[in-house]
Amino acid sequence: MSNSKRLERERNTLITMIGMYCKGNHHGEKLCPECAELQEYALKRLENCPFAEGKTTCAKCPVHCYKPQMRERIRKVMRYAGPRMIYTHPIQAIYHILDGRRKAPLKRQQDSRNT
Repeated sequence: MSNSKRLERERNTLITMIGMYCKGNHHGEKLCPECAELQEYALKRLENCPFAEGKTTCAKCPVHCYKPQMRERIRKVMRYAGPRMIYTHPIQAIYHILDGRRKAPLKRQQDSRNT
């Protein structure tokens, strides 16, 4: 699977999970400002992921790029939406489970050949 398809699937999963969490807890049809902020933050982190090609789920990543407060917020979203996704978005849920089983990437070392 190409890198762009993998990252696009991850983006869609994030958007789905945050939307489910917001709708279930904040009871609006649109994302509330708090959830919209979290979604923007998470998507920006995903866009800048150094392991894009071999990415597993963020929980298994050796580099935690989320600020502690945002990491706790996304965990809360995942704990809420994850189990519910199997009923509402089964294909996305299965892909997310499979991606979580991928081997965590090794930390990327900086290339010392600056030529």
